[in-house]
Amino acid sequence: MNISLNNVGRRFNKEWIFKNIDYTFKHGEKYAVLGPNGSGKSTLLSILLGSLTPSEGEIGYSNLEVIRVEDVYQYISFAAPYLDLVEEFTLQETIDFHFQFKAYAHGLNAAEVLGLLGLKKSQDKALKHFSSGMKQRTKLALACCSNTPLLFLDEPTSNLDTQGVDWYLQLIEKFAPNKMVIVGSNQEHEYGFCKNLLSISDYK
Repeated sequence: MNISLNNVGRRFNKEWIFKNIDYTFKHGEKYAVLGPNGSGKSTLLSILLGSLTPSEGEIGYSNLEVIRVEDVYQYISFAAPYLDLVEEFTLQETIDFHFQFKAYAHGLNAAEVLGLLGLKKSQDKALKHFSSGMKQRTKLALACCSNTPLLFLDEPTSNLDTQGVDWYLQLIEKFAPNKMVIVGSNQEHEYGFCKNLLSISDYK
């Protein structure tokens, strides 16, 4: 799938966050959306996800055919530190619930995902008792282990220690080689595998 931006801009009130973005994200490529905190990285990701409408310009999704914006969620997996999980669910319930809506990546099942997380002993614990790092690992595993062609990650290593960062990079290497990956970040260790860089500062 390709995503095309044609003169896309977004403003809040009268202030432009970014404008005049002409860019094409191509199938299977890896991209980093760069910029300091508050620059608009998450806003651009929200537009790409189809959850936010641009203030100007157009966004298009195409596979073998044109895909409607309201249907693009079927092709996307997303992880971000601000993405809410159902706190009352156990880890096992969270995995089962997520994969009612997304197919597992080839060769995976619930037990395999638990194994990847390294949290088997916590499978019956409610997420409200998880640390922020455990929650972030869960979000990343759910996104990366879903069978979708697009993987969006916003500040993926937030709340992860050094071991968690290594685990994240292994997850990307194993489950995203053929996916389009778009990472919103200002930390190089999160997007070092991305060959294509888009700086929000270029569109102010």
